[in-house]
Amino acid sequence: TELLLFGAILNPDGTRAARDYDIVVMLKGPTQSIVVREKAKVAGVWINADSTEFRSAPSYYAIASSRPISEIVDDKTAAIYELGLSWLQLSPIGAIDPEEQVRFSKGLVDLNERGGLYREEMRGVSVKEQVLYQARIFLPSSVPIGTYTAETLAISNGRVVASASSEVTVRKLGFERAIANFAEDQSVLYGLLAVLVSVMMGWIAGRLFALV
Repeated sequence: TELLLFGAILNPDGTRAARDYDIVVMLKGPTQSIVVREKAKVAGVWINADSTEFRSAPSYYAIASSRPISEIVDDKTAAIYELGLSWLQLSPIGAIDPEEQVRFSKGLVDLNERGGLYREEMRGVSVKEQVLYQARIFLPSSVPIGTYTAETLAISNGRVVASASSEVTVRKLGFERAIANFAEDQSVLYGLLAVLVSVMMGWIAGRLFALV
Protein backbone atom coordinates (compact mmCIF):
# COMPACT_ATOMS: atom_id res chain seq x y z
CA THR A 1 0.00 0.00 0.00
CA GLU A 2 1.19 3.49 -0.80
CA LEU A 3 0.24 6.79 0.80
CA LEU A 4 0.35 9.79 -1.54
CA LEU A 5 1.17 13.10 0.14
CA PHE A 6 1.06 16.24 -1.98
CA GLY A 7 0.72 19.99 -1.75
CA ALA A 8 1.72 23.35 -3.18
CA ILE A 9 4.47 25.80 -2.23
CA LEU A 10 2.79 29.20 -2.01
CA ASN A 11 3.30 32.51 -0.24
CA PRO A 12 0.84 33.45 2.55
CA ASP A 13 -1.12 35.56 0.06
CA GLY A 14 -1.53 32.58 -2.26
CA THR A 15 1.00 33.67 -4.86
CA ARG A 16 3.79 31.48 -6.17
CA ALA A 17 6.96 31.43 -4.06
CA ALA A 18 9.74 33.51 -5.56
CA ARG A 19 12.62 31.30 -4.40
CA ASP A 20 13.53 27.63 -4.50
CA TYR A 21 12.69 25.38 -1.57
CA ASP A 22 13.61 21.88 -0.53
CA ILE A 23 10.72 19.78 0.74
CA VAL A 24 10.90 17.13 3.45
CA VAL A 25 7.92 14.90 4.27
CA MET A 26 7.74 12.71 7.37
CA LEU A 27 5.14 10.18 8.46
CA LYS A 28 5.19 8.91 12.05
CA GLY A 29 3.01 6.19 13.51
CA PRO A 30 1.66 5.94 17.06
CA THR A 31 4.38 5.86 19.70
CA GLN A 32 4.84 2.80 21.86
CA SER A 33 7.14 1.26 24.42
CA ILE A 34 9.53 -1.21 22.79
CA VAL A 35 11.94 -3.69 24.41
CA VAL A 36 15.12 -4.49 22.46
CA ARG A 37 16.95 -7.68 23.43
CA GLU A 38 20.39 -8.84 22.43
CA LYS A 39 21.09 -12.48 21.68
CA ALA A 40 24.14 -14.28 23.04
CA LYS A 41 25.42 -17.73 22.13
CA VAL A 42 26.07 -19.85 25.23
CA ALA A 43 27.19 -23.46 24.86
CA GLY A 44 26.00 -23.45 21.27
CA VAL A 45 22.54 -22.14 22.16
CA TRP A 46 21.26 -18.64 21.43
CA ILE A 47 19.66 -17.05 24.49
CA ASN A 48 18.40 -13.60 25.47
CA ALA A 49 21.14 -11.42 26.97
CA ASP A 50 21.05 -7.70 27.73
CA SER A 51 17.91 -5.71 27.00
CA THR A 52 16.74 -2.10 27.01
CA GLU A 53 13.23 -0.64 26.90
CA PHE A 54 12.56 2.50 24.91
CA ARG A 55 9.65 4.78 25.73
CA SER A 56 7.61 6.54 23.05
CA ALA A 57 9.37 4.99 20.06
CA PRO A 58 7.46 5.52 16.79
CA SER A 59 5.83 2.30 15.61
CA TYR A 60 6.36 3.55 12.05
CA TYR A 61 8.66 6.21 10.63
CA ALA A 62 9.20 7.28 7.05
CA ILE A 63 10.96 10.30 5.61
CA ALA A 64 11.15 11.49 2.02
CA SER A 65 13.00 14.54 0.76
CA SER A 66 13.71 16.36 -2.48
CA ARG A 67 17.45 15.91 -1.92
CA PRO A 68 19.62 14.01 0.60
CA ILE A 69 19.15 15.54 4.05
CA SER A 70 22.91 16.12 4.39
CA GLU A 71 22.70 18.46 1.40
CA ILE A 72 19.72 20.39 2.78
CA VAL A 73 20.46 21.08 6.47
CA ASP A 74 23.29 20.78 8.97
CA ASP A 75 23.46 18.11 11.66
CA LYS A 76 22.03 20.39 14.34
CA THR A 77 18.87 21.11 12.36
CA ALA A 78 18.54 17.45 11.38
CA ALA A 79 18.69 16.46 15.06
CA ILE A 80 16.14 19.07 16.14
CA TYR A 81 13.55 17.95 13.59
CA GLU A 82 14.53 14.24 13.59
CA LEU A 83 15.26 14.31 9.87
CA GLY A 84 16.35 10.74 9.24
CA LEU A 85 16.86 7.45 11.03
CA SER A 86 20.21 8.60 12.41
CA TRP A 87 18.49 11.47 14.19
CA LEU A 88 15.55 9.70 15.79
CA GLN A 89 15.35 10.63 19.47
CA LEU A 90 14.90 7.27 21.16
CA SER A 91 14.81 7.59 24.95
CA PRO A 92 15.52 4.50 27.08
CA ILE A 93 13.72 3.91 30.35
CA GLY A 94 16.07 4.14 33.32
CA ALA A 95 19.80 4.81 33.51
CA ILE A 96 21.95 3.33 30.76
CA ASP A 97 25.52 3.71 29.58
CA PRO A 98 25.69 6.11 26.58
CA GLU A 99 27.52 3.55 24.44
CA GLU A 100 24.89 0.93 25.21
CA GLN A 101 22.14 3.42 24.37
CA VAL A 102 23.70 4.01 20.96
CA ARG A 103 24.08 0.28 20.35
CA PHE A 104 20.50 -0.57 21.31
CA SER A 105 19.13 2.42 19.39
CA LYS A 106 20.91 1.26 16.25
CA GLY A 107 19.58 -2.23 16.85
CA LEU A 108 16.00 -0.97 17.12
CA VAL A 109 16.33 1.13 13.97
CA ASP A 110 17.94 -1.73 12.04
CA LEU A 111 15.24 -4.19 13.14
CA ASN A 112 12.40 -1.91 12.07
CA GLU A 113 14.17 -0.91 8.87
CA ARG A 114 14.52 -4.55 7.83
CA GLY A 115 10.84 -5.05 8.67
CA GLY A 116 9.82 -2.14 6.46
CA LEU A 117 8.54 -0.05 9.37
CA TYR A 118 11.36 2.53 9.23
CA ARG A 119 12.14 3.99 5.80
CA GLU A 120 14.22 6.69 4.15
CA GLU A 121 13.71 7.99 0.61
CA MET A 122 16.28 10.74 0.18
CA ARG A 123 14.99 11.68 -3.27
CA GLY A 124 11.43 10.59 -2.67
CA VAL A 125 9.82 14.02 -3.07
CA SER A 126 9.27 15.36 -6.57
CA VAL A 127 8.76 19.10 -7.07
CA LYS A 128 7.31 20.48 -10.30
CA GLU A 129 8.10 24.06 -11.29
CA GLN A 130 8.87 24.81 -7.62
CA VAL A 131 5.14 24.80 -6.86
CA LEU A 132 3.60 21.34 -6.72
CA TYR A 133 5.24 18.57 -4.72
CA GLN A 134 4.34 14.98 -4.00
CA ALA A 135 5.74 11.99 -2.15
CA ARG A 136 4.70 8.35 -2.21
CA ILE A 137 5.30 6.51 1.06
CA PHE A 138 5.12 2.73 1.19
CA LEU A 139 3.11 1.11 3.98
CA PRO A 140 3.78 -2.62 4.54
CA SER A 141 0.99 -5.01 5.46
CA SER A 142 2.44 -5.22 8.98
CA VAL A 143 2.01 -1.49 9.58
CA PRO A 144 0.28 -0.82 12.94
CA ILE A 145 -3.19 0.70 12.84
CA GLY A 146 -3.88 4.03 14.52
CA THR A 147 -3.44 7.76 14.04
CA TYR A 148 -0.33 8.85 12.15
CA THR A 149 1.16 12.33 11.87
CA ALA A 150 2.24 13.60 8.45
CA GLU A 151 4.54 16.61 8.58
CA THR A 152 5.88 18.67 5.69
CA LEU A 153 8.82 21.08 6.00
CA ALA A 154 9.85 23.76 3.52
CA ILE A 155 13.57 24.48 3.78
CA SER A 156 15.59 27.29 2.24
CA ASN A 157 19.32 27.92 2.70
CA GLY A 158 19.49 25.30 5.44
CA ARG A 159 16.65 26.81 7.49
CA VAL A 160 13.15 25.48 8.07
CA VAL A 161 11.00 28.40 6.93
CA ALA A 162 7.55 26.77 6.98
CA SER A 163 5.87 23.60 8.20
CA ALA A 164 2.47 21.94 8.09
CA SER A 165 1.12 18.80 9.73
CA SER A 166 -1.99 16.69 9.50
CA GLU A 167 -3.30 13.44 10.94
CA VAL A 168 -3.77 10.27 8.91
CA THR A 169 -5.82 7.33 10.17
CA VAL A 170 -4.51 3.90 9.21
CA ARG A 171 -6.89 0.98 9.52
CA LYS A 172 -7.25 -2.46 8.00
CA LEU A 173 -10.27 -3.38 5.91
CA GLY A 174 -11.96 -6.50 4.61
CA PHE A 175 -10.46 -9.96 5.18
CA GLU A 176 -7.21 -8.57 6.58
CA ARG A 177 -9.14 -6.59 9.20
CA ALA A 178 -11.18 -9.67 10.15
CA ILE A 179 -8.01 -11.72 10.64
CA ALA A 180 -6.38 -8.95 12.69
CA ASN A 181 -9.45 -8.59 14.92
CA PHE A 182 -9.67 -12.35 15.38
CA ALA A 183 -5.98 -12.57 16.33
CA GLU A 184 -6.46 -9.82 18.91
CA ASP A 185 -9.79 -10.94 20.39
CA GLN A 186 -9.15 -14.70 20.29
CA SER A 187 -5.39 -14.89 20.64
CA VAL A 188 -5.28 -18.45 22.06
CA LEU A 189 -7.59 -19.88 19.41
CA TYR A 190 -5.74 -17.97 16.70
CA GLY A 191 -2.45 -19.49 17.88
CA LEU A 192 -3.91 -23.00 17.85
CA LEU A 193 -5.30 -22.51 14.36
CA ALA A 194 -1.95 -21.18 13.16
CA VAL A 195 -0.21 -24.31 14.47
CA LEU A 196 -2.89 -26.52 12.89
CA VAL A 197 -2.50 -24.79 9.53
CA SER A 198 1.29 -25.23 9.71
CA VAL A 199 0.92 -28.94 10.47
CA MET A 200 -1.58 -29.40 7.63
CA MET A 201 0.68 -27.56 5.17
CA GLY A 202 3.60 -29.76 6.21
CA TRP A 203 1.48 -32.91 5.78
CA ILE A 204 0.27 -31.79 2.34
CA ALA A 205 3.82 -30.96 1.24
CA GLY A 206 4.98 -34.39 2.42
CA ARG A 207 2.21 -36.11 0.47
CA LEU A 208 3.05 -34.17 -2.68
CA PHE A 209 6.73 -35.12 -2.47
CA ALA A 210 5.74 -38.74 -1.85
CA LEU A 211 3.67 -38.76 -5.05
CA VAL A 212 6.42 -37.29 -7.21
